[in-house]
Amino acid sequence: MNYIEELRDVIRRLHGAEPVHVESVAVKETFKGQTVWEGIVEVFDLIGHPTAHRAYAWANDSDDPKQPRQHVAVLHLHPIKSAQDAVRAAIVQEFRGLESAE
Repeated sequence: MNYIEELRDVIRRLHGAEPVHVESVAVKETFKGQTVWEGIVEVFDLIGHPTAHRAYAWANDSDDPKQPRQHVAVLHLHPIKSAQDAVRAAIVQEFRGLESAE
């Protein structure tokens, strides 16, 4: 299974819609002058989703041997309007998860 198919499968499982790949977008997110995330976000149109017409997805390698690759799929719903917004939302979600684990 290639990378795009892998992400399509994740979107199908998480969001119950048929994803159609549209484009790849380079995103670099910085905070206080430091790069906190840099990579390619894959953009998909969604067929059959009740509220979102688009999704943004990517995978990150992790240090967890049980889950060496983590997938992220974010729906294009307010306030998410772009690949950049999707990355920001995922970073905030991850940070909140780390805070609650402490």
